[in-house]
Amino acid sequence: MAAISLRPAGFDDLGLRRALSDRMLPLLVAAMAFLAALALAGWIGAASLAAQWRDGAGAALTVQVPRPHAPASQPGASRGAPSQGGASQGGTSRLVSVMSLLSGTPGVASVRALPDDELADLLRPWLGTGAERLAVPLPAVVAVRLAGRLDVAPLAQRLQAISPGALLEDHGVWLRRLSALAWSLQTCSGLALVLVATVAAAVIAVATRAGLSSRREAIEIVHGLGATDSYIAGRFARRATMLATVGGLVGAILAMPVLLALAQLAAPFSGASSDPENVSEVIALLPPGLWLILPGLPLAAAAIGFLTAHGTVRRWLRRLP
Repeated sequence: MAAISLRPAGFDDLGLRRALSDRMLPLLVAAMAFLAALALAGWIGAASLAAQWRDGAGAALTVQVPRPHAPASQPGASRGAPSQGGASQGGTSRLVSVMSLLSGTPGVASVRALPDDELADLLRPWLGTGAERLAVPLPAVVAVRLAGRLDVAPLAQRLQAISPGALLEDHGVWLRRLSALAWSLQTCSGLALVLVATVAAAVIAVATRAGLSSRREAIEIVHGLGATDSYIAGRFARRATMLATVGGLVGAILAMPVLLALAQLAAPFSGASSDPENVSEVIALLPPGLWLILPGLPLAAAAIGFLTAHGTVRRWLRRLP
């Protein structure tokens, strides 16, 4: 004959519902999960933006050509390129020769001389509205898009040969600064994530120790009747895991509107549309890696809750007489 248990299903023999409140602990864990989501978004967002900026700056060159309408130094320069402002009577102009040389260089995808109105727009923040009426002759600026890797040093020498004083900028300084900025932001985000996880573990440990103190007599009775340390620690750990999971889920859900708003603000810097027309476009602004990590926040909170509560209870039980 099967034994009949007189204890009802779900009987809370240790009084864990009173020991670990289902109000304060999930709220605190939700706050930690919210901050963790922001830290993760900062990490992934900084890496994504830096990668896009590096790709954009690394695939572009800028060439400044002083006295663009003066004759090129090499009379035999190519004449196949379209004229940008005309050549001097003495031969092909420096600008035309430079553009012809750049167009024929392997690894160059496109070459474009900036028109005068675009140059004026670039100078207006520094020179004001009178940039178009400057008496000082301005160099021509050529924007170059690369299709692959290019050795800049030989190209700069060839440019100097046909247009003395030509300046080739490969944006290497900006690339190094962007890399340093991205590394700094990711380091700060990583430190913030570690700090949030530490605080979450400390909150769960304090709540568990408070619950142990409030139920000390009941625990001692159950322990004296033969309950093992593993059984008592497991009961506390399951309760803490459930509360931490709820808190992590709530925190991740609350972080979504904030992350979407931040992604929309950062859209112009990533080349995306800054004015999405529907919900799907707004959701697509978030980096794909973030969609893989956000569902892991409740799981991470559950793991922290289980390990912290289990370890705290076991250490507390070892001190019992």
